[in-house]
Amino acid sequence: MATVLIIGDGPAGLSAALLLAKNHHGSVVFGTDTTPLHHAQLGNYLGVESMRGSEFQAMARKQVEAAGARTRDEAVREVLQDDKGFIVRSESGEWHGDYVILAAGKASQRLARQLGIAVGEGRLTVDGDQRTTLDRVYAVGRVTRPERSQAIISAGAGAAAAIDILSRETGRDFHDWDNAPDHDHDHPDL
Repeated sequence: MATVLIIGDGPAGLSAALLLAKNHHGSVVFGTDTTPLHHAQLGNYLGVESMRGSEFQAMARKQVEAAGARTRDEAVREVLQDDKGFIVRSESGEWHGDYVILAAGKASQRLARQLGIAVGEGRLTVDGDQRTTLDRVYAVGRVTRPERSQAIISAGAGAAAAIDILSRETGRDFHDWDNAPDHDHDHPDL
């Protein structure tokens, strides 16, 4: 079981945490619940007809915690890499993990620089799985698309990073199928 340290508690970070936690990997989400989502009225998020961003954020945090992710209402001061993985230093102490997901908007740029990851033109460059240039470090959400930030795109990026981590940890392509309770087999379309 891997431990993933997620810095940022908006849709991107919470989406990653949900998939990791429900698939029995440790995820610790750091954030101060100051996501720009609090200033939004969601009307373009699939499955949500219309909802205040703050209401959506509260529901998402509750869902992530119910799945087993830990949330820490605190800012991250520093991220370091050592021979065992990563260390996140927050206001209350140190946390150790196997992976890091940067999902804290502009704060992620500062943390990426601490790890030696280049920040170009106000954004982090990632591949299709949200991987940065440093192995086991992902960037999701507004930090990768500051001028085209959308809650649903950010949540999808968080999910893509989580699925990549789950695939790496299982050694094969991982699928997070949500089957009806009476189904105990793989997805029928595969």
